[in-house]
Amino acid sequence: MKKNFIIRAFALLLSFVLLINSADNFAFAAKADRLSPTAPSNLKTTIVTDTSVILLWDASTDNVMVKTYDIYKNNTYISSTSTTTYTANDLEAETTYQFYIKAKDAKRNVSSASNIITIKTASSVEQTNEVASKKVIGYYAAWSAYSGYTPDKIDANKLTHINYAFANIGSDLKVTLGYPDIDPTNFKLLQELKTRNPNLKTLISLGGWTWSGKISDAALTEASRTVFADSCVDFITQYGFDGVDIDWEYPVAGGLSTNVNRVEDKQNFTLLLKKIREKFDARGLIDNKHYLVTIAGGASNYYLKNTEPAIFHQYLDYANIMTYDIHGSWDPYADFNAPLYNNKDVSPQYKWSIDSSVKAWVNAGFPASKLIVGIPFYGYIYNTTSSNNNGLYQTFTGSKALSYNNIVLNYLNAQGYTRYFHEESMVPWLFNGTSFISYDDPQSIGLKADYINTQGLGGAMIWELSQDPNKVLLNALYDGLK
Repeated sequence: MKKNFIIRAFALLLSFVLLINSADNFAFAAKADRLSPTAPSNLKTTIVTDTSVILLWDASTDNVMVKTYDIYKNNTYISSTSTTTYTANDLEAETTYQFYIKAKDAKRNVSSASNIITIKTASSVEQTNEVASKKVIGYYAAWSAYSGYTPDKIDANKLTHINYAFANIGSDLKVTLGYPDIDPTNFKLLQELKTRNPNLKTLISLGGWTWSGKISDAALTEASRTVFADSCVDFITQYGFDGVDIDWEYPVAGGLSTNVNRVEDKQNFTLLLKKIREKFDARGLIDNKHYLVTIAGGASNYYLKNTEPAIFHQYLDYANIMTYDIHGSWDPYADFNAPLYNNKDVSPQYKWSIDSSVKAWVNAGFPASKLIVGIPFYGYIYNTTSSNNNGLYQTFTGSKALSYNNIVLNYLNAQGYTRYFHEESMVPWLFNGTSFISYDDPQSIGLKADYINTQGLGGAMIWELSQDPNKVLLNALYDGLK
């Protein structure tokens, strides 16, 4: 009896221990399950082109734990984002892809996969109607209104885009009005142009030569980039713009002496554009439209060395190259403002051209179809110290910029001035024995339009519209790009 009692007691104790262990194991397993975030859900796509797709999904239900979302294409990791939207670029036309998302927390615990979606990119032929015509982008300078050239005087039917220059950046790293006394009126008149041309797009241009000083600070950290990008969204939706044009002069080095510059600007510029693209895509899903992200980029190898065009192009709709001011008052010799090609002249000065810049950008990894060539509607007058070579490559005692309208009214047919044309650089100049004027006219504009067409470039950008109020150069450019 006593032996049986001991055996039964031992068996009961063992059962109790096993029960406790089982409960502990269940609790441990449940706890282990909670170590990983829950899977993202409702993955879908809204906009599909021939080369890109915009993905959108619902956050993990324990989103407080999630640090990033990992994107997988055809079972291969391609990128991460901290938001719940992502644009997959550089896809092939008429190709089927599968995507899914995983959530990851700060300890690198990874969730299971979201639902898988299968998409097929559009045919490049289907996109042809949208991109067949070249872009004609005109900068409108806000201060033009002070002299009477208000936005209602723009020929909206000969432009595809208008960039309003410029908005400023406040000490809080948010976009702010540059000219609060005239901007609201100008914005209203600008938007009214869409009644004449419903396809017209308007963008706010940020920075420029004068107001680029804070862009390095805005690009510096994830937090500062988010503040800046959110303010871009707020600004364009408040004032009715279709996108933003970042005119940073310049990343890493250059610009005004008071500008903040950092070595890290090279990578941070790319990250800033990426953040703006993410924020614009997210807002675009709400508004059911595509918001544009563009830049005004330098024309030199120096600019390309200080940026990452092979990477940041995926976040841009296009880049406006400032292919003017190639020579100016800062040089020791009178020379061409915007030569189309380098020439073989013996010259004491460096040679650069529109063609040089385009080739440099393409060689740096930027798609030719997204390159917009800058066209100046102004020139430079130099007071030369010699009449040799009809003023070209001569030293000078003073120089200043002249609008094309000023050149036509006061110099083109003035007594003593002769027009010359360089058959290699394909630009004209005027000279009267002491004054050398480099400028563009309908002939050189037409040749630049031909170049844009034959090189498969995206179009032309104008700086700036008020300098040609009679639309002589605009008409030549428009006709040349048809």
